[in-house]
Amino acid sequence: MKVYLDNAATTPVDKEVFEAMKPYFSEKYGNASSLHSLGRQAREVLEQSRDTIKKKLNAKNHNLIFTSSGTESNNLAIKGIALANKDNNKNNFVSSRIEHGCVLHSLRWLKTQGYKTTWLHVNKEGFISLQDLNESITKNTLLVSIVHGNNEIGTLQDIKEIGKICHDKNVLFHTDACQSFTKTPINLQKQNIDLLTINSHKIYGPKGVGALLIRDGIELEPLLSGGGHEFGLRSSTENIPGIVGFAKAIESIKEQDIEKMRLLRDMLIKGALEIKETWLNGTENNNRRLCNIANISFKKVEGESIILHLDNKGIQASTGSACASKSLHPSHVLGAIGLKPEDSHGSVRFSLGKYNTKEEIEYTISNLKEIIEKLRKISPFK
Repeated sequence: MKVYLDNAATTPVDKEVFEAMKPYFSEKYGNASSLHSLGRQAREVLEQSRDTIKKKLNAKNHNLIFTSSGTESNNLAIKGIALANKDNNKNNFVSSRIEHGCVLHSLRWLKTQGYKTTWLHVNKEGFISLQDLNESITKNTLLVSIVHGNNEIGTLQDIKEIGKICHDKNVLFHTDACQSFTKTPINLQKQNIDLLTINSHKIYGPKGVGALLIRDGIELEPLLSGGGHEFGLRSSTENIPGIVGFAKAIESIKEQDIEKMRLLRDMLIKGALEIKETWLNGTENNNRRLCNIANISFKKVEGESIILHLDNKGIQASTGSACASKSLHPSHVLGAIGLKPEDSHGSVRFSLGKYNTKEEIEYTISNLKEIIEKLRKISPFK
């Protein structure tokens, strides 16, 4: 049996999404900046796709800029805000210790340019303190960037309240919603979000497409110089097949899929926690975590060994975020919630998708129990 439980890394392209994309590779292949009929055809579907995604987010007061990825969108949001405001006295950013690596590295790069970052701690469940956030914002704060749904432990921050605090203090708020988009409601009219990052390949769309939504009136400095595409903020010929797939993909997840993932996630957690000396990382509050992520620690076992043994049984999972899974360093997210390095190394992230079945989860639990028992017998950790 083949069981794919690494959907937080990427999802398979939905068949309907693939079919929607196909004509734009070989038949409707125009450049959206061209004036002829093929170009106008590409421009029309580009704007239709933009409107479809904006409607999903109720983004009436935001522009949507297509990018190549969530990473590019996060870089554009953070660096673009900094560069556009380099002449004023606001040089401080506020972020959390459990952000995606691209946010962490963007803020570290800004440090080399003279900017500062206030790093918010999280509790053992992965939540920031709203009081800490409120107290961390000063007259020099330019932007707050807090991830919505964490890609390793699934914790969902209260972005509405975070946004309210930011707006009350006249500070911009950006959130990375790549993992949460379509899995939990996001309403830009009601949630006080100035800048929002999303991408396609986490929602059964193609890789290589992302977007940044920017509230009207906010100025960003482009990171790319070129022909002035995407309202002058992201020069590069638009990836029309990918954009068409992105827009189609937001229709691919239904409410019944969310509930199915939630039930299978809880089934997997229950079965895994029947193994001695294991625990769930993150929160147990179903209303405050993603429907599809279960991060579990197994005492006295190496996560890499678990992953390889699972793979031999046809089960794909991850030791952490896919972007950092080749690193021997312990997860910064698990460290931030208080895990010791040796316990972080014994953690596995299972991330479910809409195609998973009850039979697959039963198969996974059965094999997981056998694998942990086998590895503990030969483990040097006693």
